[in-house]
Amino acid sequence: MNTTRSGRPALARPDGTPLRVLVVDDDPDLAEVLSGALRYEGWEVRTAGDGAAAVTGARELLPDAVVLDVMLPDTDGLTVLRSLHEVKPDVCVLFLTARDTVEDRIAGITAGGDDYVTKPFSLEEVVARLRGLLRRAGMARQLEEGPRMTVGDLVMDEESREVTRAGELIELSPTEFELLRFLMRNPRRVLSKAQILDRVWSYDFGGQAHVVELYISYLRKKVDAGRAPMIHTMRGAGYVLKPAVR
Repeated sequence: MNTTRSGRPALARPDGTPLRVLVVDDDPDLAEVLSGALRYEGWEVRTAGDGAAAVTGARELLPDAVVLDVMLPDTDGLTVLRSLHEVKPDVCVLFLTARDTVEDRIAGITAGGDDYVTKPFSLEEVVARLRGLLRRAGMARQLEEGPRMTVGDLVMDEESREVTRAGELIELSPTEFELLRFLMRNPRRVLSKAQILDRVWSYDFGGQAHVVELYISYLRKKVDAGRAPMIHTMRGAGYVLKPAVR
């Protein structure tokens, strides 16, 4: 399976070319940090520091997604959004803002934004949200090399949907299978509840953490029962799957 340097399954445009993202923020340091994180995913990234440059950049890049600051020196993000939709009507837009009122969220979504991240934010959250937006919009596909994954003595065949540990068949529900598949695609990597919700349930961040906890417990009973544990809780951070220590 193709993965990014961060260990996540690689995403690309449906034709296999790199995803295109435009980052619009008047803080050059923040724009550079965001761009670096997105390039780490293997994506083509361009930055703009104001609304006029954003529209010009969009015409040249024809981005699949735009990370857009609501407050810009020459205009506001909602005005820029309308211009972006004239250039590319189906572009995914993730707003960045220092404001977090219900009214601000409603304004952004009503104007045609797809999601909303409040400053300060984690780069992991921005990347996870963008990946989710692009997948759900049908603008990205996952690059895979084969249907079989192995972590320690745990084996998953994605075509037959069979899972075994130490040769013993493990029966999983569809949701348990998707959760385990996400963990196995990211071995030894701590995955937050927000990332798991986005990938397995396609929920936005927040409010559903108990769903992850419940299904992790179901999975543990089937994968780790009577065996050395592979699924570990990292308090305050998330969950990680790694080969059992013998």
